[in-house]
Amino acid sequence: MNEVPASANQLLAGPRWPIISALGVVQIFAWGSSYYLLAVLAAPIAADTGWPLAWIVGALSIGLLAAGIVSPRVGDAIGQHGGRPVLTAACLLLAAGLVILAVAPSLWVFVAGWVVLGLGMGAGLYDAAFATLSGYYGHSARSAITTLTLWGGFASTVCWPLSALFLEHWGWRGTCAAYAAIHLTICLPLVVLVLPRNGKPKPLGGVRETPRLALYGHERRAYLTMMAIMVLAGLGVTIVSVHLLTLLQQRGFSLAEAVALGALIGPAQVAGRIGEMVSGGRHHPFWTLAIATALGAAGMTMLASGFPVIGLSLVLYGAGNGIFSIAKGALPLALFGPARYAPIMGRLARPGLIAQAVGPTVGALLLSVAGADQTLIMLAALALANLALVALLWGSTSRGNPAI
Repeated sequence: MNEVPASANQLLAGPRWPIISALGVVQIFAWGSSYYLLAVLAAPIAADTGWPLAWIVGALSIGLLAAGIVSPRVGDAIGQHGGRPVLTAACLLLAAGLVILAVAPSLWVFVAGWVVLGLGMGAGLYDAAFATLSGYYGHSARSAITTLTLWGGFASTVCWPLSALFLEHWGWRGTCAAYAAIHLTICLPLVVLVLPRNGKPKPLGGVRETPRLALYGHERRAYLTMMAIMVLAGLGVTIVSVHLLTLLQQRGFSLAEAVALGALIGPAQVAGRIGEMVSGGRHHPFWTLAIATALGAAGMTMLASGFPVIGLSLVLYGAGNGIFSIAKGALPLALFGPARYAPIMGRLARPGLIAQAVGPTVGALLLSVAGADQTLIMLAALALANLALVALLWGSTSRGNPAI
């Protein structure tokens, strides 16, 4: 086990790959057994239980809402105690939630299981992992964050086939139980045995700040602008994730064609992250965010305008979405520093997660009331609004940060 005395309160030296690899495996199963779980299991659960499909899928939204509610406390806990105890709790919560799903005798117990899963998501997905890396590596955590998102990008690639395999042999309840076992036998030991004990950032000047989250002037404007960006991005990406196949089918594509087009997004996300990693962090993270939002806005605008090469639109959107995952972790670190990073990330995560929770319902309402064309126009408008917010962010940060 890696040991760092709590009193040292210093940045880690030595190879990073064991820590990033351990966190990467944890992220794959954390995402795959929560956010991506119902993509495979929703229909079998409905067929087996007779529960309404809308409620089964809506349970994920309830989980995301729970994650959003708890995220500020998660950030505070990582800032005070380091990431290892919080990620340990996340593994236990995810396992407990999955066990509740596996034995749920009624829909309401199933939904309660998703509340517990949501608490685990709030404590164990990207925001918590990024804050953990910031505690270990300080300002130099950007490359670690980038690499970790590459691992996380394979969550659906690994877990969708794995879920289908478990489903075939053990049913949906056995699948949930199997993922619970994975969290207890693989993810939990990785967190406890590989992650160092100390992951608390060193306070500026060696003295803990009081108040810890005091933000004034351009910092406060940047914080509020980033929060707005997270909300619009969370709303847009969830609507696309849930309703893309329906949107494409209403545009005249067959289900097989829509699935083939939608499958371009995943590789594009990974390609975008590889491009960011290859760049080696030679540019300020603000430009990572700018590139991400520009690509996303271009893809959505092309899709809404009826651009004939739909695949190119989705590739641009996917690349932007992949890079955005890096930017939302790296930019707050650059703007606010490692000492305040964990609690700020926790507070920035809440509105974005709540937006993701309501996104599927908003998308369904738009589709039923306005149709696919108007829904795509609204998605393009959200993406363009985010691009405008990035320009506003540049105005509020460039004066206080000449490195941008």
